[in-house]
Amino acid sequence: MIGARQFKIRRVNGRLISSCASDLLAVEEPLEIRVDSVPVAVTMRTPGHDEELAAGFLYSEKMITESGQILGIRENARNREGNSIDFFLVSCTSRAPVQSPRRFVINSSCGLCGKASIHEVLRRCPPFRTVAIPKRKTIQNLAEQLSDSQKVFSATGGLHGVALFSMGGKLLVAREDVGRHNAVDKVIGWALLEKRSNQRNILMVSGRISFEIVQKALNARIPVIAGISAPTSLAVELARKSRLTLIGFARGQCFNVYAGKIR
Repeated sequence: MIGARQFKIRRVNGRLISSCASDLLAVEEPLEIRVDSVPVAVTMRTPGHDEELAAGFLYSEKMITESGQILGIRENARNREGNSIDFFLVSCTSRAPVQSPRRFVINSSCGLCGKASIHEVLRRCPPFRTVAIPKRKTIQNLAEQLSDSQKVFSATGGLHGVALFSMGGKLLVAREDVGRHNAVDKVIGWALLEKRSNQRNILMVSGRISFEIVQKALNARIPVIAGISAPTSLAVELARKSRLTLIGFARGQCFNVYAGKIR
């Protein structure tokens, strides 16, 4: 199974100790993201859909603004493990990431926490003009669809899941990763590479909704976020100021609306 690896373990049950047991674990490996052969980021991720992950990261960091700026994508041949990917950009954008004073080192848990204030985020990416208002029944069906799409999580219990839905509740794409921000970047990158607009889409996440997830959704122009768990206070503040609909504890028939409205 891609994204999972078998390990021999000892399983303890009361006084019984098994010496021949095994367990399937989620894979966590580094990925170096390069732009025109210059390293700009290293993230700890679950292998799979690396092009989408890197594209989503560059897009959510405003290093690129559209898929047309990407001339080519290829693995770095010098990295034998396949953990380095290179994006080649058109000349008008290729120098921007290299000149940036900030180099990114991202772990699998915190993403870009505390990187920027709400004021700075809104300066870089304006609020939505209107508030998107999804239907109640649509939100009530998202959690089950996301759960059904999490194949590696079902086998390992160790990955976050993120899915992109239409405003009518149709599943467009679902991705898993050891880092929730990576899973978000993967679905954003999928939409970017497929040249799809996000303006009528819903982002559904399996865990808590943090500030950086709202920031990424705003940058990708996704107007609605729903999550199975709770949002953070800063996530709610950013959602309200950016006119983004934010829904937490979306489990079955119940959910909380922290920003925006529901039909």
